[in-house]
Amino acid sequence: PTLDTEDAWVSVEGPVSIVELALEQKRVHYPLVEHQFVLCTVLYAIMRFSLKSVKPLSLFDSKGKNAFFKDLTSIQLLPSGDMDPNVLSLRQQFLLKVVSAAVQMLCSSQKAKEVSQEELFPFEKARNWPTLAADLAQYLQISEDVVKRHYVCELYSYGMDHLGEE
Repeated sequence: PTLDTEDAWVSVEGPVSIVELALEQKRVHYPLVEHQFVLCTVLYAIMRFSLKSVKPLSLFDSKGKNAFFKDLTSIQLLPSGDMDPNVLSLRQQFLLKVVSAAVQMLCSSQKAKEVSQEELFPFEKARNWPTLAADLAQYLQISEDVVKRHYVCELYSYGMDHLGEE
């Protein structure tokens, strides 16, 4: 972008403005940032629901693992559409575990003392974990319908029929 400056500011001496410094920075490779976001979300879900049997890097193939350790401005080869069926199976199992853990936590806390979802997850006011898992399925090349169906089944199994019908 071009920056238009007034004549009075042209003759000013001093350190370089933060805008000029920002414009001089290399542009990030956005798909690589998305890839990092997926890893961060996976790690946060593992931490939030204490999923002990999940190995986060097993959810990615060799290209995906290598991309985590590269500079965000570099253009990396990211995983293509062809994935190993074992990795896809691990990803699906992980997403289903997240949905199950979220529903279990929500239902057990509501039965205990009628706590709302906002009170249960105070730092996650806009976070709906089953919806986030369905969104994450798109990045992980898993069918969103599988995650949504599992969510509905979990709601019914915990006696939350009114939510399952919705």
